[in-house]
Amino acid sequence: MTTIATYLIQGVVIAFLVMLALWLIQLKTKNAGIVDIGWSATIPLLALVYAYQLADMTAVRTVLVVAMAVLWGGRLVIHIHLRSHGKPEDSRYAELRRAWGHQVNGKMFLFFQFQAIAAVIFSMPFLIVLLHTATTPTPLETSGFLIWLSAWLGESASDRQLARFKKDPASKGKVCEAGWWNYSRHPNYFFEWLIWVGVAVFALASPYGYLAILCPALMLFFLFKVTGIPATEEQSLKSKGDAYRRYQATTSSFIPWFKKEI
Repeated sequence: MTTIATYLIQGVVIAFLVMLALWLIQLKTKNAGIVDIGWSATIPLLALVYAYQLADMTAVRTVLVVAMAVLWGGRLVIHIHLRSHGKPEDSRYAELRRAWGHQVNGKMFLFFQFQAIAAVIFSMPFLIVLLHTATTPTPLETSGFLIWLSAWLGESASDRQLARFKKDPASKGKVCEAGWWNYSRHPNYFFEWLIWVGVAVFALASPYGYLAILCPALMLFFLFKVTGIPATEEQSLKSKGDAYRRYQATTSSFIPWFKKEI
C-alpha cells in the first residue's frame, strides 16, 4: 500500500503540472473545454509513466494494460477535438464562467485541479496492475480485457453514429435513434462506464485490485449525478421538446434495451 501511495503522489505532481499548463492556456483563450482533452490525455500519460518504471514493456500483460489506457484516452482526445474544434466554449463551462463572475480565474483553477485528482484516481487501476510482477495475463485479466474491448468498440460505434446523424441537415430538430441510440438514450455513457468495469475486473487479479472498483462506481456517480445524463437530458429537452419526450418514454436511459410500447 505504501508503494501505491508513493507512485500516486508522483501522479498527483504530474497531473497538477498538466492541468496548471492547461489552466494558463484557457486564461488566454477563454475556453475551458481544453480540460476535457487534458483529463482524457492525463490518464494514459500516467499509465505510461508507471509502466516505464515498473514493467517489462514487451510482456503481453503490460501491452494489454497500456493498450487499455492509451486506446481509451487517444480515442477520446480525438473525438473531443473533432467535436469542439473551431466552436465556442462548451455551454457547461460558459455557464460556470458566468456564475463565478469576478472569481472565475481562481475557481477555474480549482476546477482544473479537481480534474487532475480525478485523473490520478482513474489511473490507479493501471498502477495496481503494473505493480504486480506477473507477465502473462490470468483468465480473470483476460475477461477484464474482453469486457473493456467490447465496451470500447461500443462507445466508438455510438459516437460515430451520433456524429453522422448530426452532420445530416435533415436531422435538425430530430432525435438520433440510429444504431445503439435506438436501444439507449445514452449508449456512449453506458459503454464508458462499462470500459471502467473492464479495467476494474482486470485489476482484481492483482494485490489491492479491489481498490479499482472505485473507478466504475465514481464514473456511475458522475454520469447520473454530475455532468452526464442530467445535463444532456436538460439540453435535449430544450432543443428537441416533444420529440425528445417521446424518446424518453420509449427508450432506456442507460443500459441498451428494447423499445417500450406507448
